[in-house]
Amino acid sequence: ANLMKVGLELETEDKSSEDGKTYFVKIHAPWEVLATYADVLKIKVPFKVNDIPDNSEMPMNWLSTPFRLPEHIMHPEPDFFTAPFNKSKSDFFLIDDKDTFFPPSTRNRIVYYILSRCSYFRDECAEKDKKGIKRLLNNGTYTAAFPLHDCRYWTRSKDLNCESERYNLYKHWARFLYFFKEQPLDLIRKYYGEKIGIYFAWLGFYTEMLLFAAIVVSFKCHCNLNKEICSEEIGGSIVMCPLCDKKCGYWKLNTTCNSSWQSHLFDNVGTVFFAIFMGIWVTLFLEFWKRRQARLEYEWDLVDFEEEQQQLQLRPEYESKCTNRKKNRITQEMEPYLPVTTKCARMCLSGATVLFWISLIIACIIGVIAYRLAVYAAFASIMKDSPTNNLQVVGPYITPQLATSVTASCINFVIIMILNLMYERVAVWITDMEIPKTHLEYENKLTVKMFLFQFVNYYSSCFYVAFFKGKFVGYPGDYAYMFGKWSNLRNEECDPGGCLIELTTQLVIVMTGKQVWGNIQEALVPWLMNWWGSRKARSHPESLYSRWEQDHDLQGFGQLGLFYEYLEMVIQFGFITLFVASFPLAPLLALINNIIEVRVDAWKLTTQFRRPVAAKAHSLGAWEEILSGIAILSVVTNAFIVAFTSDMIPRLVYMYAYQIGGKMSMEGYINNSLSVFNISEFKLENKPDDEENPSWFDTLVFFLCRYRDYRYPPGHEKQYTHTMQFWHILAAKLAFIIIMEHVVFSVKFFVAWMIPDVPSDVKARVKRERYLVQEYLHNYEVEKLKIQLSQNGNKEKKRENVIHCV
Repeated sequence: ANLMKVGLELETEDKSSEDGKTYFVKIHAPWEVLATYADVLKIKVPFKVNDIPDNSEMPMNWLSTPFRLPEHIMHPEPDFFTAPFNKSKSDFFLIDDKDTFFPPSTRNRIVYYILSRCSYFRDECAEKDKKGIKRLLNNGTYTAAFPLHDCRYWTRSKDLNCESERYNLYKHWARFLYFFKEQPLDLIRKYYGEKIGIYFAWLGFYTEMLLFAAIVVSFKCHCNLNKEICSEEIGGSIVMCPLCDKKCGYWKLNTTCNSSWQSHLFDNVGTVFFAIFMGIWVTLFLEFWKRRQARLEYEWDLVDFEEEQQQLQLRPEYESKCTNRKKNRITQEMEPYLPVTTKCARMCLSGATVLFWISLIIACIIGVIAYRLAVYAAFASIMKDSPTNNLQVVGPYITPQLATSVTASCINFVIIMILNLMYERVAVWITDMEIPKTHLEYENKLTVKMFLFQFVNYYSSCFYVAFFKGKFVGYPGDYAYMFGKWSNLRNEECDPGGCLIELTTQLVIVMTGKQVWGNIQEALVPWLMNWWGSRKARSHPESLYSRWEQDHDLQGFGQLGLFYEYLEMVIQFGFITLFVASFPLAPLLALINNIIEVRVDAWKLTTQFRRPVAAKAHSLGAWEEILSGIAILSVVTNAFIVAFTSDMIPRLVYMYAYQIGGKMSMEGYINNSLSVFNISEFKLENKPDDEENPSWFDTLVFFLCRYRDYRYPPGHEKQYTHTMQFWHILAAKLAFIIIMEHVVFSVKFFVAWMIPDVPSDVKARVKRERYLVQEYLHNYEVEKLKIQLSQNGNKEKKRENVIHCV
């Protein structure tokens, strides 16, 4: 009844749906209602055709022809100057057809605005807090509320007046065969609203920028280290100390020939330049996105958009759970509020819950590390005489280190996915428990909690391999243990090839596994649920299976639908920036994934989900701050990876300061980088069992073994303490970190200062539009006043004539 009072037209279906229980109420919004609320919401509408010439034509523009879509798809509406709608001045605006004047996204946003504020009590009742469709959905009065799609996605509507925009979106956007085409952003905005349009604009822009990063990747290695390791004269004559207690025997350096070759693919001087390039690329990406966003803000009439309405709109859960009331300073009305003591108690409980779950992640990572330490000895013992050693191609690559790394990474990935599923529910529960006041506040709180958890969950294992593994191992005769010597879990060592290849393995498994699983889950789960939910209705002819029933059988997009899409992409953004120095292929993998991601997201939104309620948004919101934070952190992490995880700094120090004969070459580096230990000084608990040693090993012949460190040899007055070269290398690493950070940050800030956030032509258009609004409104008022005065003058003349006749 209250909906009808505000002017909406309701139509209830006299028959139930195929389940015999669900009834549908259709809502129609006539022109009067749309015009009234367009005035209330200050919705911008056209008043004059844009007269600024478009000078955006690029040289050799014909090269982009294969990537373009038809003009009526890319730009479904002409370019206009716009102004906030005013119902009393409706003749000021360019209204050709009242039925199509407001686009579909604006119409459904207006209707939802009314639904979210309309009360469901009679005037004589005292329960004035009962208002809004969300509360009716929460208490089960209604099961769903959604705008209808305009047609089936695979065919046009039979109504000739229907634009069939869903069909156009599916045909030109949601099909994978169109992966190389540009996105019809204006049509997406027109059909789904600005918030979804901004997401796809950002995702498309991010994918385009990844193309440049992927092209720059270089795999060239300019060193001969691999030759020394693989040669029989050098690598074949160096006997290495056991990598674990009891179950690991002595081994020759040249057995790591293949893993060293793999490591040197990424661990070379080119990696430093690529890390610096990515630090600058991140800045360019964020700065150019600001410009792209500013252009979209103008084109989509979001320049003066403020989220005040969203901030003022209280969540139904907040209204129902808060019994205390106070006067709102803005609206001057009594509204519910949460006492400070209650809010603090809930915040403390929420914070404690987040810390508990982060601690749980860290405990799981420690468990995985313990697994690595425990099974390495087992793999070393089992694979010593394994049949895989005889395989021609892959045999040399299957080592205990690789087996341990791959299995640990897979276990870690499974743990990550399980914890994700569990924490998603916990994060929503503790955010609900905090009772945020507005939807914007709710989304921001959930964003912080989810990202903090996901950051620790996905990146902690990578941080362990990058910055902790192989750094605290001690030396033969005095090894370091994870939980003390009683645990027998000796800390892991990096092989002579370094830990970089293991970090690469970890990143490949976690990043690729997440992306593949995410795309399968996004596409398959909604399709299966829709297929199962509509199994009965599919046997009905379309005349009995109405549009509202078809849409009701689809999945609900939900208020947090875009939240999870952003979260997925921001986590990927972290992978390709935080650890790019160890895995330059990351941008290429992300590019391939995102090309698929754009079409998968478009397909599921167009075909598998109900049409979401249109919402306005002029930016990425809290995600912009998170992206900027990751960009700054990435400079630090990549500097540390190059300095402490790769071997680049030790090589450069050797080449410039310790190379014998003054030659600028890496000859002799391997021998220089390995320290010497007397086998006779091994403690009984560290000494390998006799049956574990290879057949070529003889204690009468080999009485020294080598290990990766810079320590004085046995017999020296400072035996087994660090040499001066170790301290020189450490100083060089710290100096490199400081220099690289200062260089990259200086370039970043200079680039950010050089590139204006708003393009000059957009500034001109905004100023032109504001000027025209004032000028045209002034002229409109003057013309209106002239007409009014003329009419009043005619009335006076008629009155005088009447008096004269009398």
